[in-house]
Amino acid sequence: MRTMTADQDGSHPPQRLGLLLAWHGAVTQARMKKAFSAAGLTPRHAMALMHLEGGPLGQRVLAERLEVDPSVLVGILNDLEGDGLAERRRDPADRRRHNVALTAAGAAALRSTNAALDDVERDLFAGLTATDRTALRTLLARIDTHAGEFDCQE
Repeated sequence: MRTMTADQDGSHPPQRLGLLLAWHGAVTQARMKKAFSAAGLTPRHAMALMHLEGGPLGQRVLAERLEVDPSVLVGILNDLEGDGLAERRRDPADRRRHNVALTAAGAAALRSTNAALDDVERDLFAGLTATDRTALRTLLARIDTHAGEFDCQE
């Protein structure tokens, strides 16, 4: 009796690299969204909090790091402030600017999110060695993708 592999039984997409990457990306995204939602966050909200982990940032800098239009950032920050996870303050050095900082609740939500993401990544990459993970990061960095082509479907 011949045993079928996952590729032959149709549970994996054809071996085209783009399709493989998309399939694994979709599975990864679903698992990560579940981890984010455990802390009551969307991916964009979580990413904003992650960028604030190192300390307050100006709104313009945060928009650049998230690669979103400033008007999109305002909506994200309105949500985060409404939930008590971040706050905007006038920059004492330039009263025209606002700095964004994590609140204690935001830091707690981020710790919870990071712990859940650690579990997701541990499961996803369990079959890879540390060297494999480093090689994967290197290869992914060389793929020709641009943030301008990305449409976050939240």
